[in-house]
Amino acid sequence: MSKLSKNDVVKVLLEESEIPKQWYNIVADMPNKPSPYYSPFTNKLMAPEEMKAIFPDALIAQEMSAERYIDIPDEVREMYKQWRPSPLFRAKALEKLLDTPARIYYKYEGVNATGSHKLNSALAQAYYNKQAGIKRLATETGAGQWGSALSMACNHFGMECTVYMVKVSYEQKPYRRSFMQTFGASVHSSPSVLTNSGRMILERDPKSTGSLGIAISEAVEDAATHDDTNYALGSVLNHVCLHQTIIGQEAKKQMEKIDEYPDVVIACCGGGSNFSGISFPFLQDKFKGKKVRALAAEPSACPTLTKGVFAYDYGDTAKMAPIAKMYTLGHDFTPAGIHAGGLRYHGESSIVSQLYEDGIIEAVAYGQKQVFDAGVMFARAEGIVPAPESSHAIKAAIEEALKAKEAGEEKVILFNLSGHGYFDMSSYDMYFSGTMVDVEYSSEDVKKSMAKLPQIK
Repeated sequence: MSKLSKNDVVKVLLEESEIPKQWYNIVADMPNKPSPYYSPFTNKLMAPEEMKAIFPDALIAQEMSAERYIDIPDEVREMYKQWRPSPLFRAKALEKLLDTPARIYYKYEGVNATGSHKLNSALAQAYYNKQAGIKRLATETGAGQWGSALSMACNHFGMECTVYMVKVSYEQKPYRRSFMQTFGASVHSSPSVLTNSGRMILERDPKSTGSLGIAISEAVEDAATHDDTNYALGSVLNHVCLHQTIIGQEAKKQMEKIDEYPDVVIACCGGGSNFSGISFPFLQDKFKGKKVRALAAEPSACPTLTKGVFAYDYGDTAKMAPIAKMYTLGHDFTPAGIHAGGLRYHGESSIVSQLYEDGIIEAVAYGQKQVFDAGVMFARAEGIVPAPESSHAIKAAIEEALKAKEAGEEKVILFNLSGHGYFDMSSYDMYFSGTMVDVEYSSEDVKKSMAKLPQIK
């Protein structure tokens, strides 16, 4: 592989032939495996067969797999070629602005039509469901990136798509709704009157702004009550994290081309999919003795890792999704309507949670005003308006670069710019108008939520 000069490079590209042919399954290399799922109906260990009401066999197999590598179907890999490999940039203008000796790189996943990393898993999930004869997929979406991705994927395979969009995002981001509808999806504000779980929430709180936990409940109920419909999740589950590892695998190849290797790998973290995608291939090296840090950046209004509890909890508000051991703020937690809608989930991937519990990864939390400060700084330096979710990673990268400056040390920083913010300009409007406020999640709130955890022994 020919080397480029890291001093001169601004953008590193790969050829189509260099798109990975397999996804990397970190479970194979974890010192402590993620704990098994329990049934929300029996509180007993969940057998794979119990997932067949909402998932196809191929995805269930991936969810339970401990194989190190899983082949990417040729048809999915061909579709990836529409935008992959995605570019790796060096943020030279940001480095200059910060006057830091650190070298900052970012993997840009906003180059496909949806503007985010979510399409990496949406195409794979739609493919496996189509192979299983499924006619329709039901899903939730927070900020709208996942709903956008699944609507595109379903359209490609000639499937119907129903999206339950968290109400606060449904109202904040009308153009995300329009995008999904362009690709044929039916989009509903959640909580809705279309499901028992939605009606239950509205009876309790008619003004509910919704949450990902509520939207998941509606989508799971929809799938479980229709024979031709399955459920598709945009984050959290093992198979979703698996599909996203194409990001980190590409990034490793790109950094090899310029003879670089990161000291720290950073991504925003809600359910865990984009953090998994960029970091897991590098953590594979860490398990072999390589010195590399992995840093998850989350919102202080929904600080799952930094303030949550490692325990078994329901994956959704209505207690229909599998019970997983994870860092959680409580399944009935409804976060404030912050502008990083994709990070407003009460729980965390079981894999990411176990890695954090074992001290293999780190986490930080930031308020949304300082996150938007970082996003605007990045936009003015690098020429890309980042998504509010991605701006958490930018904030963490800036902090790492400033620490390097203070210490007078060279440091190589890699972060995942998981999406652009061109559908989020109303959020930027609130930031510039000065009406944006920070919200902190208190320890007292955590204690209240923990009293409602399922009793799993």
